[in-house]
Amino acid sequence: MPVKPEAASALFAGPFALATLSALEGAAFPALVTSDAQVIDLRDALDDADLSVRDLLNDWKAMLPRLTALAGDSAPRRAPLTAFRVHAPVEPRQVFQSGANYRQHVIDLHVAHRAPGDERPEEERRAEAAEIMDRRAAEDLPYVFIGLPSAITGPYDDVVLPAWAEKPDWELELAAVIGRPAHGVSVEGALDHVAGYTIANDLTDRATVFRRDMPQIGTDWLRSKNAPGFTPLGPWIVPAASVGDTGDLRLTLKLNGETMQDESTKDMIFDVARMVSYASQTARLLPGDLVLTGSPAGNGMHWGRLLRDGDVMDASITGLGAQRTRCVAEVAR
Repeated sequence: MPVKPEAASALFAGPFALATLSALEGAAFPALVTSDAQVIDLRDALDDADLSVRDLLNDWKAMLPRLTALAGDSAPRRAPLTAFRVHAPVEPRQVFQSGANYRQHVIDLHVAHRAPGDERPEEERRAEAAEIMDRRAAEDLPYVFIGLPSAITGPYDDVVLPAWAEKPDWELELAAVIGRPAHGVSVEGALDHVAGYTIANDLTDRATVFRRDMPQIGTDWLRSKNAPGFTPLGPWIVPAASVGDTGDLRLTLKLNGETMQDESTKDMIFDVARMVSYASQTARLLPGDLVLTGSPAGNGMHWGRLLRDGDVMDASITGLGAQRTRCVAEVAR
């Protein structure tokens, strides 16, 4: 479907962003979207019929000034954004996901899971959890695992809730998009490898996070997080320079109009630079890859309300626009 009207009215920080769009009939193409909701087809503007957003990111240092110039040039042919369908902005080769990275969220979990026989008042247990978080931020490492690119879907596409998913939940996250290969990079140099940022909603079936048949195995992220469409992404990639400091961006998720998540990235335990650096100590991050940075407090398990057929999620992050996805129950196979 074409871009939603509300998306066109609240675009992004800066003069332009990258998107993957398609006409109602036609193949998807890389696009430069301007702040006044106009679209430049980058295949034409850069004279490359086979161009993709990932190709742009492969040569990001050289490409960024060219895109900046295009955004300010009145010569390239433009069309209104509302005429196009918006897809996930990039097809990554790798998706790095983070867990337990928002202080208040983890404190809430700590307090909710009271050990048997622990009769201390909540205030005392909350203070203990806060001390643990401070120590973790100073001494520990981020918790990062791998997701599948096949779970990604567009920012306005329906999300199919698998028939087997008993407790599907939302997890709004800031996603960093890699624009330069990164392996073994320092925290100080990590952001030099980030091209920009986008919005991700990292859905999770809470019922399958932990293996029931063999508890000693631990978590099962394949089953719980990687169903097709479980990672709505986009709508845009906003260049890092336009976003600026990611230390105080507001993440807001509404379910059927009711605010469920509303938190700042100030609450992160490990910031973007530490996340990218940590992932790069093991893996080689490639242009177009995603580093998801964790989800703040306010998930469905907190509210005692999981996703159901017909639910509508509206998710936004400061400077990155907004996405809207509707949940549709899968017909049991």
